[in-house]
Amino acid sequence: MNGDDEAVAASADPSLPLEWRFSQVFGERSAGEEVHEAGVSSAVDVISAIEFDSSGDHLATGDRGGRVVLFERIDAKNSSGARRDLEETDYPVRHPEFRYKTEFQSHDPEFDYLKSLEIEEKINKIRWCQTANGALFLLSTNDKTIKFWKVQDKKIKKICDLNSDASRTVGNGTIASSSNSNMTSASLLNGGVTDVNNSLPPGGISSLRLPVVSSYESSPVARCRRVYSHAHDYHINSISNNSDGETFISADDLRINLWNLEISNQSFNIVDVKPAKMEDLSEVITSAEFHPTHCNMLAYSSSKGSIRLIDLRQSALCDSHSKLFEEPEATGPKSFFTEIIASVSDIKFAKEGRYLLSRDYMTLKLWDINMDSGPVATFQVHEYLKPKLCDLYENDSIFDKFECCISGNGMRAATGSYSNLFRVFGVSPGSNETATLEASRNPTRRHVPIPSRPSRSLCNITRRGAESAGVDGNISSLDYATKLLHLAWHPSENSIACAAANSLYMYYA
Repeated sequence: MNGDDEAVAASADPSLPLEWRFSQVFGERSAGEEVHEAGVSSAVDVISAIEFDSSGDHLATGDRGGRVVLFERIDAKNSSGARRDLEETDYPVRHPEFRYKTEFQSHDPEFDYLKSLEIEEKINKIRWCQTANGALFLLSTNDKTIKFWKVQDKKIKKICDLNSDASRTVGNGTIASSSNSNMTSASLLNGGVTDVNNSLPPGGISSLRLPVVSSYESSPVARCRRVYSHAHDYHINSISNNSDGETFISADDLRINLWNLEISNQSFNIVDVKPAKMEDLSEVITSAEFHPTHCNMLAYSSSKGSIRLIDLRQSALCDSHSKLFEEPEATGPKSFFTEIIASVSDIKFAKEGRYLLSRDYMTLKLWDINMDSGPVATFQVHEYLKPKLCDLYENDSIFDKFECCISGNGMRAATGSYSNLFRVFGVSPGSNETATLEASRNPTRRHVPIPSRPSRSLCNITRRGAESAGVDGNISSLDYATKLLHLAWHPSENSIACAAANSLYMYYA
């Protein structure tokens, strides 16, 4: 069976392992080219946020320079509906293709004079809002300020030349305008009108054309509709839209605020974990996400590895949670790094809202919100790095915040790693699917299939896929500077967009 037949079979049976292929890359660097003279960490064009919209036809990226870049899908627009349906019947796996749409400067560097604090322009999160009247709406945030953007195609009119000869048109227009100014000044000085040379070109003008609109061109224009500021004392780490289409939340280390999209000067504090004395602070908020269908429910994670589900109907200030999800405390001695690697860096709800995906430094966990006894599955991502925790602490890599994403059908999840690697796991019951891919034009060149050795229990499944050093070769050869932190899964197709420094790679299966 060839590769195309395998891809068709995989698409027909979603439970079969997927074969990932390279689709596109934007902003790829040539060999040996540096992102910035000062290094990757200070480069303004390094991608810091990725997000698909609900339809999957638009993709937004944010970078360290405060810019938001939009891409639009074109492969679905190139053919009519009937022809596209016939092509999908013959070839179920289509090659997704995006193109650059527009970009705009969302945030600029600021300085807080009251706190003597520099606020960098880096985009921390992007979230798409509901579309209206053909316009795109999205939220973007840096450490302190959230902005609500409207992007809409504006028609630009083209005016044809006044005369058939453009040079004569310009010349005649200049002569006429200068003659009028001379005539006005002469009238003011002498109290009358002087003779002005308004002679026509030799041979005259055979025809005179009035200005006429010849064509229209559409150009996307971004406009900031609202600015939500001065509501967070600490750095914003999350924003999330509500399913009601009217509100959203923003979270920093100690508080979660609820906003109305139409009101920018007022927000409601719904979670506050700040203790009376800061020396009593034991954990901080690391991520927050609204439930995809229930507008009254949201979840937030903490630096201790726990996830709390809260219900806005219980009270105005949701300091008490309705459910607490955390790993049962392991027996045995704890090391200095135990709490650091347990910190949850990202959480994502599955599309239907029953399952919740979380990522800490070492693992990827899947939770059932109806079962708070523990995760239903745990996927080892960085198990092979346990002997290197001291080195990772010394170079601050242990504090890297890796994101996670889950497919639209809830059957697979993906997360990033070092050396521009990312991993895809099958999260459906009974699946042992594991893939290790590299963000490059040849994503499978470093992938060595390793049979999974799951250890199962009634409520917990641990899958040790892709944690072996054999997948990555020598552990010491890992490049901790090239880390794949940000990635997003298409809402309805098996397509992943991921960021490697300033390059955006896209893959499909």
